[in-house]
Amino acid sequence: MGDGIRARVSVTGLGAITPLGADVDTTWAGLLEGRSGIRLIEEDWAESLPVRIAGRLPVDPAEVLGRVTARRLDRCQQAALVAAREAWADAGAPGVEPERLAVVIGTGVGGVLTTLSQNEILERSGPRRVSPYTVPMLMPNGPAAVVSIELGARGGAHTPVSACATGAEAIAMGLDLIRLGRADVVVAGGAEACVHALTLAGFAQAKAVSTRNDAPREASRPFDVGRDGFVLGEGSALVVLEREEFAAARGARVHATLAGAGVTSDAFHITAADAAGQARAMRLALADAGLDALDVGHVNAHATSTPTGDLTENASIAEAIGTHPAVTAIKSMTGHLCGAAGSLGAIATVLALRDGVIPAIRNLDDPDPEVKLDLVAGAPRSGRWAAGLVNSFGFGGHNASLVFTTA
Repeated sequence: MGDGIRARVSVTGLGAITPLGADVDTTWAGLLEGRSGIRLIEEDWAESLPVRIAGRLPVDPAEVLGRVTARRLDRCQQAALVAAREAWADAGAPGVEPERLAVVIGTGVGGVLTTLSQNEILERSGPRRVSPYTVPMLMPNGPAAVVSIELGARGGAHTPVSACATGAEAIAMGLDLIRLGRADVVVAGGAEACVHALTLAGFAQAKAVSTRNDAPREASRPFDVGRDGFVLGEGSALVVLEREEFAAARGARVHATLAGAGVTSDAFHITAADAAGQARAMRLALADAGLDALDVGHVNAHATSTPTGDLTENASIAEAIGTHPAVTAIKSMTGHLCGAAGSLGAIATVLALRDGVIPAIRNLDDPDPEVKLDLVAGAPRSGRWAAGLVNSFGFGGHNASLVFTTA
């Protein structure tokens, strides 16, 4: 490995609520088992939609938090708070000065469920029936604000909004805050809860989502010849980052090291991806970590299961890193968590390095012959890898890549 050129940051806490489970352990077990969290939407509001499948949470976060707390929070804020509590406890509740604790939690669309539901109330019953908590519930910075209040974080509550690259970009921002000396501990990641008739209809009109309503568990199939679009998911995934010296001084358990990050923009197209911009993000992340492409043994691909998107990433990974890393695509099981996708991919990458096992890609029955990557298929792959990279890309040409190394 090359010599590190930037200070490294320890990952000491993990928290998540996903379509596979209400915590990290259940989600990780689901990924290794190859389970699917995608199911048919059975509510009446979905009956007329062309797409009636999604990665729904198996546990209502409102029930986890309690109704009194939950009723003042949008669903994406609820998910973020559940994940934050788990991540903070997993890190051992670091004894950090409030002014040295920061929060960076982003979302792709924010409290869209609140926006739409309160608008319905306004039109049906008039302005006096609208909730007084509407604005705090719908604002995109709501998840970061709620978590900062919960933890007493006074070092900044930041909200990157970069579509489906948000979660990874939030972690990259957390890395920067610690390196710049502005914080010792950062809670970072993403949250999303936008499974609604409007979003599903919009994605369907854009021909971006799978229409396998008769086979929900087989709908998300990254890198497979039969892929026909992504499946919308919901949830939150957060990590606790610490300055390496701070974590060591308190004897913290370290899951992995966040060694580098790369963030780029394509300036190309509002929805179409650009392999050059993606490859540049990966190269920047490697350079930031002081690593060479051959040091990377594992890649957690963005791989949403769209016909063109998967091929674009295939080309960008091959160009920036090569075809030697073991590549997985966890959206085959969780669906696409949009603003939380990159941070969930980060957690899966950390656990793959820590535990020495990479989840297999579900539904990879007929790999696309144009894909030349070493795809993990059939069963999880065991081994030891010194470094792993996670990709996260979003509408608008946002690209974020993170590099993790073993602790």
